Amino acid sequence: MLLNRLKEIVGDKNVSNSASDICCYSSDASQVKGRPEYVVRPHNSEQVSKLVKLASEIEMPVVARGAASGLAGGAVPVCGGIVLDMSGMDEILDIDIDNLQVTIGPGVVHSRLNETLKPHGFFFPPDPGSTAMCTLAGLIANNGSGMRSVKYGTTKRYVLDLEVVLADGSIIRTGSRTLKMASGYDLTSLMVGSEGTLGIITEAVLRIHPLPRTRLVILLSFDSAEKAGAAVVRILSSGTIPSACEILDSTTIRTLKSYDPSLDIPDAGAILMVEVDGSQGEVSEASEMVKKVCEGIADDIRAARDEEESDRIWAARRIVGAAISRLDPLRNRVYVGEDIGVPIKEIPEMIKNVHRISDEVGIPIMIYGHIGDGNLHTGMSIDMLSEEEWEKLHRAADLIYRKAIELGGTVSAEHGIGGARANYMELEHPTSLPVMSLIKKALDPKGILNPGKLGVDK
Repeated sequence: MLLNRLKEIVGDKNVSNSASDICCYSSDASQVKGRPEYVVRPHNSEQVSKLVKLASEIEMPVVARGAASGLAGGAVPVCGGIVLDMSGMDEILDIDIDNLQVTIGPGVVHSRLNETLKPHGFFFPPDPGSTAMCTLAGLIANNGSGMRSVKYGTTKRYVLDLEVVLADGSIIRTGSRTLKMASGYDLTSLMVGSEGTLGIITEAVLRIHPLPRTRLVILLSFDSAEKAGAAVVRILSSGTIPSACEILDSTTIRTLKSYDPSLDIPDAGAILMVEVDGSQGEVSEASEMVKKVCEGIADDIRAARDEEESDRIWAARRIVGAAISRLDPLRNRVYVGEDIGVPIKEIPEMIKNVHRISDEVGIPIMIYGHIGDGNLHTGMSIDMLSEEEWEKLHRAADLIYRKAIELGGTVSAEHGIGGARANYMELEHPTSLPVMSLIKKALDPKGILNPGKLGVDK
């Protein structure tokens, strides 16, 4: 009996097929659903290896899951099978400051790593909004990023080596502990962003970065989101690279103020939150350049007085997801049609088209996100009991995705494809998707690793 074989590997208490557990492990933060047959909680790579080998023998799907904070259905077992809850493998195994790296288990939560690194004067730069809950293997599997990717880049820049369990249960190392390597295929980069379809991460060696000496946040107000987008192009083309550059449109600002009236953010058509960091001299020079290039296009420019005020400004940005519920108490946020990315110079055009789509379809759309690297979140809320509003939502999402691709962009800049956006992979990657499918078949010939994701099973 399969249940008994699973218990032999991880112990009786770490396997479940109860109705309550099956229900809890049937979704993430997206609208994608799928019911597993078993939930298994491994605690080391050897157990993961044995579990995957067993799944391969019986040709049963196996899906790795961290905190299920994903917004694209990446960890949802859409084809059933076994869900591996990796959150118990949460040790910070080694902090090696001399070699600028740490070694962690897949279940380590992002914020915990940075809390641990802070006394050493270092940090792990990718900064997702879900920092308090997302696991690092989930961040790696989706090549997630967040607010500071403008200057510091996405997760893939910081992954030096991975321990990965392949579809036959074998265990490999993909890289090395050196800061650069030029020997053979880059298997580490292949695994980053593969969403568990090529292997299951059981350990990671990550590069870390010294904390900047100082940071400064500049608030810029505009009469429209399009002008804010144009200002971003000016800032970046001036040679100034902020550590973060976020946009809030008028609807988002109004919603935030409704959620927390004490927030000290101006009423405007749009706001840019621009953070610069480095030495005191670097910060002063960068902030002056931001102010200079935005004169004449921004209605108001002011810098935070101190780090405490900067923290309050970022706190306002981080609660946007929760605040959206205040836009209309009868509507719920649905994570569809957002997380797009476009080339920097196309930001104003994309914003203009989102407004056009909102008017055309008849559904309110909030624009916010990491505009400094072309990543826009287009938040939509609907009455989930209304079939008509669901139709409007999917129509708006489809138009947004297609416009992003038309402008040379992507349907996902950081949240991943999962099952939510798989239908757009062929449109975005017409020549390379067949190659991705060949890689999938080579590494997972039985198709057991997280099937139904990324559009690579076709």
